[in-house]
Amino acid sequence: MTTESGRNPGGVDRGVDVCTATGGQTKAGELSLMEAVVDRTNVWLAYRKVVTNRGAPGVDGLTVEHFGQWLKVHWPSIKTALLSGQYLPQAIRAVDIPKPAGGVRTLGIPTVLDRLIQQALLQKLQPVFEPTFSESSYGFRPGRSAQQAVLAAQQYVQEGLRWVVDTDLEKFFDRVNHDILMSRIARQVSDARVLKLIRRYLEAGLMREGRMTKRREGAPQGGPLSPLLSNILLTDWDRELERRGHAFCRYADDCNIYVRSKTAGDRLLMQMKRFLADRLRLQINDAKSACARPWARKFLGYSLTAHRQARLRIAPPSLQRLMERVKELLRQGRGRSLTHTIEILNPVLRGWIGYFKYTQTRNALENLDGWLRRRLRCLLWRQAKHRQGRTTMLRRQRLREDRAWRSARNGQGPWWNSGASHMNAAFPKRFFDALGLISLLDTQRRLQCQS
Repeated sequence: MTTESGRNPGGVDRGVDVCTATGGQTKAGELSLMEAVVDRTNVWLAYRKVVTNRGAPGVDGLTVEHFGQWLKVHWPSIKTALLSGQYLPQAIRAVDIPKPAGGVRTLGIPTVLDRLIQQALLQKLQPVFEPTFSESSYGFRPGRSAQQAVLAAQQYVQEGLRWVVDTDLEKFFDRVNHDILMSRIARQVSDARVLKLIRRYLEAGLMREGRMTKRREGAPQGGPLSPLLSNILLTDWDRELERRGHAFCRYADDCNIYVRSKTAGDRLLMQMKRFLADRLRLQINDAKSACARPWARKFLGYSLTAHRQARLRIAPPSLQRLMERVKELLRQGRGRSLTHTIEILNPVLRGWIGYFKYTQTRNALENLDGWLRRRLRCLLWRQAKHRQGRTTMLRRQRLREDRAWRSARNGQGPWWNSGASHMNAAFPKRFFDALGLISLLDTQRRLQCQS
């Protein structure tokens, strides 16, 4: 189904029998699932979601900005192909992004049209599968969040389950077995056209540098439908843990199971390896999985203290990632004014502390606040460049002339000076407060009061 512009947004499968209009029909007068997916109201909601999320173009190069006008022309034929079961998704554009712990994660970027169709599917499938999911599953579900999973984990430890089986699934999204996943979907979905379409999305080729790779397993990350599919597949794991009476928290493929002893944890880890391999054809990553004390592991960016209260703290890698991000932004902003630099920093800081607002240790936030101000003083010292400029800068901040003159000529580097008494006296906390730099500690306190 080539369009007038030459793009092929989704072809017609000429070799497949057309599904009847009644495939998946429910009670008299009700829409079957595919008819509900392409219903005008549902598609409009999906369109608004896709446009709001923006995102990069897929293999056809069509951008979100031009999608609306394009869709007005081509939607009737696309809708007909969907209803007849003949729609063929386009290939997925592969994009590699670095992982925080090293290596790369491959995202699959569908075309804007396929993101629209996947979003429309999601809106109708989510209510079907939500009632079947575990109360201990928190990832990518309406009304649930990573913070809720962290708080539940803390409660388990406070109740005396002071060992954790921290499991990491090896290349989960790359190794999803299509047959097993489709059999789980078919438990709740009877419309053959919907099942066929989902399978085609799973099997859509991966395009990298002009070369397409066929897919026989895996669920590409990057499309709206992938998170729901992961929850559908891993519900079998949730039910097995519930059957055994275990306390656990799962967020997508990140699952922590809480037990009372290391012996029980080690035994459970071996049992879960066998269960996942036999039932779901998935493997646990031995290098990243272990039975350990909760305060020796991290879960969704958080960790715990070893106290009996098991207080929440920010895991060291999460602190390090924020610091690296700030350094990167400051390197980019060496030629900008301090006011402009703070305007760029603040949204990053607000988003970060918004996620970590449940931390119960203040030292880390106090240290980060001090470190942020020191980085900004370092930036000011670099921008002044030479001795006379630094003397003038310090004098403007009301340092005595002799002290400003000596400090500007001390022969030390920018980082040393940023922590020295003359820069702290010239640029105290109230100076940065006046420029609007947020305090992580103050913001966290305010957010906790609002919760």
